[in-house]
Amino acid sequence: MVKSSPSACIQADPELISKVMLMPGDPLRAKKIAETYLEDPVLFNDVRNMFGYTGTYKGKKISVMGSGMGVPSMGLYAFELYSFFGIETIIRVGSAGAIGDSVKVRDIVVAQTATTNSNYGACYGFPGTLAPCGDFGLLENAVQIGRERGNNMQVGAVFTTDHFYNPLSDTNQKARDFGVLAVEMETAGLYLTAQYLHKKALSILTISDEVFTGVGLTPQEIRDTFDEMMIVSLETAWREAE
Repeated sequence: MVKSSPSACIQADPELISKVMLMPGDPLRAKKIAETYLEDPVLFNDVRNMFGYTGTYKGKKISVMGSGMGVPSMGLYAFELYSFFGIETIIRVGSAGAIGDSVKVRDIVVAQTATTNSNYGACYGFPGTLAPCGDFGLLENAVQIGRERGNNMQVGAVFTTDHFYNPLSDTNQKARDFGVLAVEMETAGLYLTAQYLHKKALSILTISDEVFTGVGLTPQEIRDTFDEMMIVSLETAWREAE
């Protein structure tokens, strides 16, 4: 049975989707993750070319699907997956630019919380400023797994921005002054949606470049580094999966 969400962005048989999902921004990266790390991956969604796959990892069913770029796209797909398709846990896997002085390329940043310049949270009508946070159990597992593998795991705040090209040139500097580790574009949308729906979420990010030094990884280095992030994410998902 194919089930459509109200916006028709996902058309899939819910039985094909795991309760635990990895979400990169790029749907082609979702395809690569499925083909590289999952056994017997099956395509469950290709509406708008936002590819979603389900396979097994160490004998447990795990899904992976793209989220698109930015808070609105992440929020849309996360809401539908949580609300209409039985997803309980989403782990974002993506790249980020280092802001904090201690954060370097190849580090893995686990987002404890996400500050943002997005107005996305205003729709909830909270009488104050919402502070979107990741699930601590997922965070604890991811950090333990990563450190056991010898990865440099950084934990703290990330800055989710609506502007890839921000007209305010001092924004990243101000974020660094407040102890923000890295900048990216989706985590706050995921965390706000998960908290609103009482679901689990975590954002695990590989540092691909350093904002203030200009140091960055080559395409080959990015592929090698992302492999470590994927293993940490999959092992974390495995602990949640049935």
